[in-house]
Order: sequence, then structure tokens, then C-alpha cells
Amino acid sequence: MNKEIERRRTFAIISHPDAGKTTLTEKFLLFGGQIQVAGAVKNNKIRKTATSDWMDIEKQRGISVSTSVMEFDYLPEGQSGDPYKVNILDTPGHQDFAEDTYRTLTAVDSAIIVVDSAKGVEAQTRKLMEVCRMRNTPVIIFINKMDREGRDPFDLLDELEQELHIHVRPLSWPIGQGMKFKGVYNIFENNLNLFTPDKQRKTQKVEVDVDSSDLEQHVGEDFAKRLREDLELVDGVYPEFNVDDYRKAEVAPVFFGSALNNFGVQELLDCFVQIAPYPQAVKAEERMVKPDEPKFTGFIFKITANIDPNHRSCIAFCKVCSGKFLRNQPYYHVRLDKSVRFSSPTQFMAQRKSTVDEAWPGDIVGLPDNGIFKIGDTLTEGEHLHFRGLPSFSPELFKYIENDDPMKSKQFQKGIEQLMNEGVAQMFVNQFNNRRIIGTVGQLQFEVIQYRLEHEYNAKCRWEPVHLYKACWIESDDAQELDNFKKRKYQYMAKDIEGRDVFLADSSYVLSMAEEDFKHIKFHFTSEF
Repeated sequence: MNKEIERRRTFAIISHPDAGKTTLTEKFLLFGGQIQVAGAVKNNKIRKTATSDWMDIEKQRGISVSTSVMEFDYLPEGQSGDPYKVNILDTPGHQDFAEDTYRTLTAVDSAIIVVDSAKGVEAQTRKLMEVCRMRNTPVIIFINKMDREGRDPFDLLDELEQELHIHVRPLSWPIGQGMKFKGVYNIFENNLNLFTPDKQRKTQKVEVDVDSSDLEQHVGEDFAKRLREDLELVDGVYPEFNVDDYRKAEVAPVFFGSALNNFGVQELLDCFVQIAPYPQAVKAEERMVKPDEPKFTGFIFKITANIDPNHRSCIAFCKVCSGKFLRNQPYYHVRLDKSVRFSSPTQFMAQRKSTVDEAWPGDIVGLPDNGIFKIGDTLTEGEHLHFRGLPSFSPELFKYIENDDPMKSKQFQKGIEQLMNEGVAQMFVNQFNNRRIIGTVGQLQFEVIQYRLEHEYNAKCRWEPVHLYKACWIESDDAQELDNFKKRKYQYMAKDIEGRDVFLADSSYVLSMAEEDFKHIKFHFTSEF
């Protein structure tokens, strides 16, 4: 295996909203030496927002709306050799942007799940875990906010096992909690970390033997006694940690700490780079693609418009699966059946980007997109491959979108087109009255579209209600029947961006009647079929 591939670690940080993903990402960047002072999402004293939340709307509301990509080199203290190259994808936790997060999970080799110590496992955590399980992605769990009053660590571990259906093994253990929080004992490396609250700098470690009397001097008698009892219990209840079981996604290592106060984060990072898998083989429709193959392959899993507000540019994120990506090299675009070359591929640090000359499997490369990419496209050196498994969901909420300023119709067109290619939402054009309908999975997306049209494209829109139940893509082998169907349902027929037929059903009754009346027509609820 190539050295470059072995030192890559690509992972996503996922959780329920407000568990602390973005804050944890910030601290990772601090250790990676990318930033000197960490920002926070909700802050009063620190006038610096988080690096990964770079959109205006993200800074205002204190939530992440889009997945951002960051990369840095990191070598744990006391180790020699080449540093590890870490690629982080910080995902939005909000339910309304779940689609973005699911897509991101297709491009990573492992994941870190963040859990709030007071709230335990929440709804979105379960869903995300299911996606990881579908793809057999190994996970590490980080229990955050230990500096606040929360639940008993053993109760939390039991809940994780029951709710997420995975075996857990603690690799660090908290001493006290909330006001009495003293620090964390690192089981993986057998040393003690004492807690000194500091939001923007790093903490000190102390080498302590658990059985010696040094422990009492550091944390006091009561805590020392409790820690020894807890550690005995942990070793008695949970089996020894085995790296292979973790990589098979059968066991999840658990760490405790506080991301805001920068505590317990370094232990997580040190352990993660040592045990996490390097880039693995990726399944394409035709065959398995191994990372050490000589020829380049990769797929597009996300498109972002307007990273730089001064230029109307779109960037497509490409995950390199095998071979080596070189700048100015012609590559084959499978869907369009033509060769393309990229003069300025970029690497990211959220919004700041730098041109890159080569990339290896596991890396995420940003390719300038002038409308040639869609989510799920494959690039190769001439081979016909298709990477699938990028889900897109059937929308649940629908509204008409109207241009509010007739003088700005060009900007409006352009804005909608770019935002739809990004996969924020789906657009249908009604064939009966030619009005545009936007379908989304959550209410928040309408607000984001409106906000971004106004601030990035200088166009105003207004929403009008439309009563619809489901959008279904239709196809049939029987052309006659398809024609009949379109004539009978002409006021409910629409086209999507790619010009495919979509039937807009206004109630579940109408849909089930249509399925009964027209036996030869297939109704699909996702655009991937």
C-alpha cells in the first residue's frame, strides 16, 4: 500500500443539532495548527465565529446549513515519522438538511458521533447511526459537555448500547461532572488530564500511576477512590478494546470531554489517527474500486454555489477513490461522455482555498463547475464506472416560487438554477400553467433559499402556497398508456430540472387511484431509479 494513502484519514462529524459538532471541529483545527485561536458558535465574549460556518446565514443563526470541508496535517506528541493528513467534513445537524449529511457520509471512511451528556441519544443521532450501519462505517462516540451537570456515565453508555445497537468501549473516563469536574483519565494511554477551563488554548497532561498515592494529590481522596472503583468496573464489564472490531463497525470507542473548554479533544484526536481506517475500497455498480489502483476514479458528492461572493462560481466536491488526481490532466466525465480537464482544482479550509497539484485517495478536491456536474457524477481515466448510493429524497413541502422584482429576472433565473444544482431543494415546472414549484424536506430550506437569492444573487422572491401531497417520477414501457395518463392528468404534470416527467399528486387518495387505474406505469419516490 502506498504511504500517501496510509496517512490519510477522512471522516465526518455527525450529531443531533446543538450537541457541539462545529465547536469540536474548531478544536481539531486548533491542534492541527490551522488556526491559532478557536472561535465558537454561540459566544458573547469571543468576537470570532466558527471557521466552518462561513455563510452569512450561518453566522446569524448559530447553526450550520451546509457541509464544509477542512484538511490539516497532524502528528500526535511523542511520535515520529510522517504526519497524518486529516480531512474533516463538518455536517449540519438540523433535520431539514439531513440530505446533505447523508450524502456526505458516502464520501468518508469513518465518523465521529457527538452526544450531549445531559440529553443522551436524540432522534437525529439514531437516524444518522442507521446510515452508518447501512454502509458499515466505523464510528467513535464523543460525549460532550462534561463540564455541565449531566447524567451518570454508566447510564449514558447503557443508553448508547440500547439505542444505537452497537457495543461500546470507553477509552477515557471522567472524574466528577459539572461544577465538580476534575478531569479525564485516559484509558487508552494510561495518563491523567487535569481540567483547567480555557476556551481557546490547549490543556496539560500529567503522567500518573492509578494505584500510587500521586493520584490523591491531584484530585483528592474521594475522587481518587471513586475513579479506581469505576475503572475496575469498566474493565470488568466491557471487553478489551480490539482495533479490528472497531474497523468492522462492531464496537464504538467512547471518549468524554468538553469541546467548548477544549478538554478531552486531544485524546480523541490522538487515538483517532492511530486506529481509524485509511481510505477503503469503494463499491461501484460495475465492481469494487480499490484505493491502490493506478488509475484515477472519483465521484461528486456535493456542489456549493458562491463560496466566494465576488464571483458567481460553483464548486463541485470530488472524493478521490483510487489512483492519483493530477492538475491539468484530461479525465473522462462518464455521464456526459466527454473528456474534461481542470486547471485550478482546490483544497479547502472551509471558505479559504488553495490550488492543489495532486490529490490521493481519501482527499476531497474542489473542482470549478460551470454547469457540467450533477451530484453523483463519476470521473475516471476512460473506464465506464458508476458510483451509486447517493440518496435524494422525495420532497414533503411544496411552494410556488415567484419573481418579486421583474427587473431582476436574469439574476433570479441564474440563482435558482445554481441553488437547485447544489441539491438544496428540487424544482418542478408545472406543464399546465408553467409556474415553478419548489419542493423541500424541511421548512428552513425555504428561508435559506430566499435569503441566499437576496444576498448572493441580488434577486427577490416570494412564496405562494400550493396544496400537494407527493411528487413522483413516472416511467412506463407502454408508450400509449403513458400518453393517456399525461392527457388525463395534464394539470398535475410537471418536469424536473432534467426534463423528466413528474406527477404531482394532491392527496394520497389521488395517488392510490392513479396507481390502480394505470397498472403499467411505475411511480418512483426518489429521483434515483
